[in-house]
Parts: sequence; C-alpha cells; structure tokens
Amino acid sequence: MAHEKINSCVIVKDLYYAVEDNTWLKVNEDGTVTLGMTDIAQSMAGPILHARTKSAGTARKKGRPIATVESGKWVGPVKSPVTGEIVEVNEGLAGDAQLINRSPYKDGWVVKMKPENLDAELQEMVTGNDAVNAYKEKIERDGIQACQHIEGSDAYD
Repeated sequence: MAHEKINSCVIVKDLYYAVEDNTWLKVNEDGTVTLGMTDIAQSMAGPILHARTKSAGTARKKGRPIATVESGKWVGPVKSPVTGEIVEVNEGLAGDAQLINRSPYKDGWVVKMKPENLDAELQEMVTGNDAVNAYKEKIERDGIQACQHIEGSDAYD
C-alpha cells in the first residue's frame, strides 16, 4: 500500500480524498465505492467509543452523513464524498468502533456505496501526490500536530 507520512499522519496514495471532510474513497472492481475516515480524522477524534452508520438501502447526497462517530472529546458526522446508495455497512464497527482508530484505511472502513455520479464527483477529490500536497497544506493551515495512533494500529513503515 503506497503511502506517505506527514507528521506521522498516513496518506494512502491510491485512495481519493475529500480533504476538508477528512474522508477517503476507494473505487471497487464491482463499481461500488468503499468510504472511511482518514488517519487525520481518527487522530483528531481520539479513541472512538461509538460509530453508528446509516442503514444499507439509505440514499445519501454528497456531503450528507453516512455515519456518526463519538469519542471522549468529539461527536460528529462522517460525510459522504459522493451521492449514492449505501449497499453495505461495516458491521464490525458496532462491536468495536476503535477499528477506525487502529485501521482507518483497511478494517475500519465505514460503508460501501453504489455511486450515482462517480466520474464527476471524483474530479472534485484528490489522489496520489495531489492528496499528499493537499494534506500538507491542511495540516500546516490547521496547526495539526503529529497524528496519534492507539495500541494495535496498522503498521506503516
């Protein structure tokens, strides 16, 4: 998994990012997309206590919440970077919301969606080195210190 670290924050280069919302998107072979929170988002939230996703079958417009996460210091939405229908939710989050903290880009994914207008909406997102540069700017602008990782987090060298 090609990635780069900025202040210990991992940015995976083959994902698409909605930088201001701190969400990522992976295009799947079957035409669906997998969505989740970035390493930066999980770090800012701190250890996540609860993650409540919208149900499969729920239609979401871009920018609307696909889930709500709660930590000791934050409660907030996970916003969808695309318009579409939720086709699968990560059931593992109901019993262990800290999957998002430990594995934001793998086991801690939030939902899978069938997108309605993927090509156009991907144009509004960044990927690869553009994503790395966008997050460098955001981290500096927002004064984000180093990302914190809880015990058992994915190993990224």
